[in-house]
Amino acid sequence: MRIFHSPRQRAHAPEKELHNGAFVPFAEHPGRVDAILAAVGRTEEPVDHGEAPILRVHGRAYVAFLKTAFDEWRAAGRPGDAAGYVWPIVGRRPLHLSRIDAKLGQYSYDASTPIAAGTWQATYWSAQSALSGLDAVLGGEPAAFALCRPPGHHAGADYAGGYCYLNAAAVAAQAAIDAGRKRVAILDVDYHHGNGTQDIFLDRGDVFFASIHADPRTDYPFYWGHADEVGVGAGEGTTLNLPLPRGTGIDAFEAGLDRALAAIAGFGAELIVCSFGADTFAGDPISFFELRTEDYAAVSRRIAAAGLPTLIIMEGGYAVDALGANVASFLGGF
Repeated sequence: MRIFHSPRQRAHAPEKELHNGAFVPFAEHPGRVDAILAAVGRTEEPVDHGEAPILRVHGRAYVAFLKTAFDEWRAAGRPGDAAGYVWPIVGRRPLHLSRIDAKLGQYSYDASTPIAAGTWQATYWSAQSALSGLDAVLGGEPAAFALCRPPGHHAGADYAGGYCYLNAAAVAAQAAIDAGRKRVAILDVDYHHGNGTQDIFLDRGDVFFASIHADPRTDYPFYWGHADEVGVGAGEGTTLNLPLPRGTGIDAFEAGLDRALAAIAGFGAELIVCSFGADTFAGDPISFFELRTEDYAAVSRRIAAAGLPTLIIMEGGYAVDALGANVASFLGGF
């Protein structure tokens, strides 16, 4: 399987995040990449597709903000990484705000997604890795892996959150549509609901979004991912949320996966973009499912059995000592 990753994705290295009432070391650190690379071996440098595919999903003003936020933060005399502390509670509306504090609240939704000096560079090349993986799949490869970092599935069209800034899975899905695919499925198997991906395609009838994740009544991101969210307008019926309780093991997870794959088949998808998170692992420090390393191969074999070209996008997974083995197990199932 061809694997795409750029060393420039290491540039994103915030120092701290706000978690459970305390500032703690940033969990989504470059060591995650080191662990995966040690297990999967050789990768290919992604091709630079430019900003145009990104702007098909993300707003131009939001992209401009990501590029300049850290410099604006430092220009305001602030130490450390750029991080928000105030957010609008009611529907956001377009505002021409000048102070960086206000912009951070306008373009994000949580306090765990700081912007560091290398954030734009890293997230840009994360998206390019996804686009290059898509090129391989559209070119005839049955599957390809984009080692994306930072992850992307919590990022919406104009907001960051959950360690995510650009939504690589959404960018790739849109690029597949633009390349002529009529129906694309995004299958999200991260522990946390891919709220940004759902938000981007919620009213679309050409992209099916299926997510197996922790019940948002108990787990982040709380406000999205409930079973009654099924899409709106032209997208009604093209969103499938399958929330599962803490403590879920492989049997219940596979049952949910079978439901999701059946729905994808019924939709008539021509291609799958799989948002893969290894934070469903039993030893993950911030998650509460009970999958084991060997289970990931069983999960991916089920996905491969769907017989559709599949682009695998790396999302979460924070048990770094086991992360490489878990990713290798998942890729091995293909």
